[in-house]
Amino acid sequence: MARIQKKIRQGQLQEKLISTPFLTDEELAAHLNVSVQTIRLDRLELGIPELRERTKLMAEEARNKLKSISSADVVGELIDLELGRSGISLMTVTPDMVFEKTKVARGHYVFAQANSLALAIIDAPIAVTGVANVKYKIAVHESEKLVAKAEIIKKRGNKYFIWVKTRNDKQEVFRAKFIMVSLEADLHK
Repeated sequence: MARIQKKIRQGQLQEKLISTPFLTDEELAAHLNVSVQTIRLDRLELGIPELRERTKLMAEEARNKLKSISSADVVGELIDLELGRSGISLMTVTPDMVFEKTKVARGHYVFAQANSLALAIIDAPIAVTGVANVKYKIAVHESEKLVAKAEIIKKRGNKYFIWVKTRNDKQEVFRAKFIMVSLEADLHK
């Protein structure tokens, strides 16, 4: 009987990591109501690497797909990329990104993460930001981890309409609606 439960649990573990790949072993253990050691044994048996290694593998895979900008130009760490559709980036707010007195992140870093991610998902050799409508929802502080998710909502001619939502571990902290313009047609002039 325990074998069946183990198979079910391992299936749930795999499904959870597909939908939310940045969960720690502790978070997975709490979600599945088992010990951290059980999660580690299940991961080992299923060939699933630890969080740090999963993140690194996802980032390398995503960087290899970039077309419109280089990986060095992406603010944060590109974790997932479906060229022409969507992407995810991760950024930890470091001491050099915050105001000295308040330890609140400078807005241009949060914007840059979203903006560079929006550029990264475009399936074109050259693209620029045409329009940006942004909303800073709550203050972001030093050491917070920000996960930005970008999605192309529609494409009209050489214009890409992209929504980016950025969250900390609790809630949405920033959102942006971009119109990015592909300059592919201008290359031949």
